[in-house]
Amino acid sequence: MSKQQTKEKPQNEKLDPKILKIALILVFGALAPQFDSTMVNVAIETLTRELNSTVSAVQWVITGYVLTMGLSVPVSGWAVNRFGGKRVYLFALTAFLVSSILCSLAWNVGSLIGFRLLQGVGAGLLIPTLQTVLVQITGGRNLGRLVSIIGIPVLLGPILGPVLGGLIIDGLSWHWIFYVNIPITGIALLLAWRGIPTDTPSKDKRQPLDLLGLLMLSPAFALLIYGISRISRHGGMNSSDVLVPLTISLLLLAAFIVYALRTKHAPVLDLRLFKSRNFLASNITVFLLGMVMNGAFLLLPLFYQQVRGETIIHTGLLLIPQGIGMLLTRASVGKLADRLGARPIVMASLALAMVGMLPFTFADQDTNWLLLAGGQLIFGAALNGILIPIMVSVYDGLKKEMIPHASVSTRIFQTIGGAFGSAVLATVIDHQLNRKAASSVASLAQAYNAAFWWAIGFAVIAGIASLFLSSRRKGII
Repeated sequence: MSKQQTKEKPQNEKLDPKILKIALILVFGALAPQFDSTMVNVAIETLTRELNSTVSAVQWVITGYVLTMGLSVPVSGWAVNRFGGKRVYLFALTAFLVSSILCSLAWNVGSLIGFRLLQGVGAGLLIPTLQTVLVQITGGRNLGRLVSIIGIPVLLGPILGPVLGGLIIDGLSWHWIFYVNIPITGIALLLAWRGIPTDTPSKDKRQPLDLLGLLMLSPAFALLIYGISRISRHGGMNSSDVLVPLTISLLLLAAFIVYALRTKHAPVLDLRLFKSRNFLASNITVFLLGMVMNGAFLLLPLFYQQVRGETIIHTGLLLIPQGIGMLLTRASVGKLADRLGARPIVMASLALAMVGMLPFTFADQDTNWLLLAGGQLIFGAALNGILIPIMVSVYDGLKKEMIPHASVSTRIFQTIGGAFGSAVLATVIDHQLNRKAASSVASLAQAYNAAFWWAIGFAVIAGIASLFLSSRRKGII
């Protein structure tokens, strides 16, 4: 049997039950962080009132979480190599569990912000470590089908999180937003401790942490996310609140690039990965797909609430067709991603996503809900074909020791892309409304129409980037 045949054969094997069990355990552990962030977003008004604070102060409950999450993501690659994926994953879950308990006991806005900082550390370590553990355990085999499983919380969190948060805020106290994390994370810890095999740390386990590189990359990532998140609030980039963090982040990023290319020690993020055209194209596409996906996740619920006048709970029900679309295509796309290169699947799925968004480019308060539901069904079906193949492509052709670095890189690019896409679309809506002499439901609908056209434009640009993806699967070296 040829070497090529040896590589291709595993792609057609059935999923190993042990590997499937590990993937499901990892998925369960990711549920709480994915739902938590969206639930907190809908509780800002309630937190402001019940903690006797201001909106600007309570916003730091979200901003602080995002910043510490950004600071901890670059550490995960080194930590996995140094301590092993299982230990880091258990630590991340423990940090999230302890911080959730503390958040539920917060007595004022200051204590809540402080405990959310700790929670961000756990969340920042969790997702890239989850990806690394899965890829290392599977050796890249049947990765598409497994990514289709672990991607469930990422895709469903923005849809179901606000609904769950709305139900909690309507019927219970805000403390329950954090209470619900406790049993989920506790069970996840037990399952991970018993079900995930203890891995052997990398041969470079004695490699010290690249502290200098970390002091440049982590603040650069965190400040970039913070600066981008302020764009929509200030209606653009003409504010020091936006320009200062963005400028500092770009300077730190430039310094890190120069440092990482010149240092003789192992940097916290190995930039040699980007010499691979497929890896570079995959990360650029991940960035653009983050803009498409997070932009849509932002626009759809706001459209239903602001233009159609729906409640948070009714909005969640109206978003169900998107979830159904995702469930319908998960298995088939996962199998295709294991056999084919990412390029044809991603390009076809982006075209389908544009078709799904098209009804919202002319929708208003009177548009037939069946037409909108159909568009969401198509868009949801397309999301799997966008996310799954590209996440498989990122690891294609990599050496095993480079997997943690790849996980860190994709997490950074996806997070920045998502934040940037959301900020741009929110700014588009504000600018459209500012151009109107008087605000009305009709003008609001037109503003969202324009924003959906921008989202389609993001998809077109992502399609161009996907032309440079590999059209053949190579597997893990």
